[in-house]
Amino acid sequence: HTSKRDINLRLILVSGKTKEFLFSPNDSAADIAKHVYDNWPMDWEEEQVSSPNILRLIYQGRFLHGNVTLGALKLPFGKTTVMHLVARETLPEPNSQGQRNREKTGESNCCVIL
Repeated sequence: HTSKRDINLRLILVSGKTKEFLFSPNDSAADIAKHVYDNWPMDWEEEQVSSPNILRLIYQGRFLHGNVTLGALKLPFGKTTVMHLVARETLPEPNSQGQRNREKTGESNCCVIL
């Protein structure tokens, strides 16, 4: 029962598992993290996290801050948008240089405890 105003997100875990969710343009990254946490898929059991506050969305290689809404990203309605879902305690500061740069790939250090 998708309406034309819904945005279909396919979330991909580091493990490669995927699940699709429907959201509205008014939903923020934090809202999405909470919804996914509250409706955690059965087959994602191994990736279960302790809190929705550490779930981060990555869209086109960039971390989304919690207050960014889907509407602000100008995502296409009626199409599936792919985002990555990762567990991170903190987001890298946008302006800090140096060692932070290697985190841009984000693939290998999903599980490094800093």
